[in-house]
Amino acid sequence: MSQVGAAIVAGVGPVRGLGAALAICFAEKGLHVFIAGRSGDKLKEVAQHIEQRGGSVTPVVADITVDEDMRRLFEVVRSRGDPIDIAAYNVDSNFPAPFLETDTKTFAVLWRQNCLGAFLFAKQTIGIMQAQQHGTLFFTGATASLRARPPFTAFASAKAALRALAQGLAREFSPQGIHVVHTIIDGVIDGDRARSQFPQYVKAKGEAGLLQPDAIAQTYWAIHQQPPSAWTHELDLRPFKEPF
Repeated sequence: MSQVGAAIVAGVGPVRGLGAALAICFAEKGLHVFIAGRSGDKLKEVAQHIEQRGGSVTPVVADITVDEDMRRLFEVVRSRGDPIDIAAYNVDSNFPAPFLETDTKTFAVLWRQNCLGAFLFAKQTIGIMQAQQHGTLFFTGATASLRARPPFTAFASAKAALRALAQGLAREFSPQGIHVVHTIIDGVIDGDRARSQFPQYVKAKGEAGLLQPDAIAQTYWAIHQQPPSAWTHELDLRPFKEPF
């Protein structure tokens, strides 16, 4: 049975995106990477990219807000038998919803994708890491984790809940050797979504005005390497041009 060491990245979309950047980074560091997302085509493209660089990867099509899909993902993870060094919950669903126009379905969808999925992912991950007595569990947050601004009040409530989940897990499981980290992405990531949905915004930000996915991934890796006497449990990342 293999004992290479592995990483799990949930919320992997296009090659030019944070989920893919994390997976590529972890694979380049020698970990076998399990990548999960709802689009089989996008997962296939990311997997091919990793393999072309000499990495090892297992794609799993899954909706991580669904219990059955989450269990199936971790059945695949456990079947390989690798210790899980890193797990990253990188799902980020966001769309504008003025409060009086926000219906129950919209509110619930945002909560399920940004928080409930993280809860399901954490239960499975921590069960493995607890037995190992080590591992790093990342949750990708946003500016909205700290500040709710219209028309993204529903999104902010979900991201604030994600932050609370991460804080509770850090306090409960740090003494057992599990490093839980909440990252606040304070700015726009320079990925396919931003370039397709907000091209004028991307152009206006100019050089180094957006967060580069590879740079974020390097930070995740650096935090994973921290000794337990000086762990970071929350940090914010933003372009140097971004006001705060």
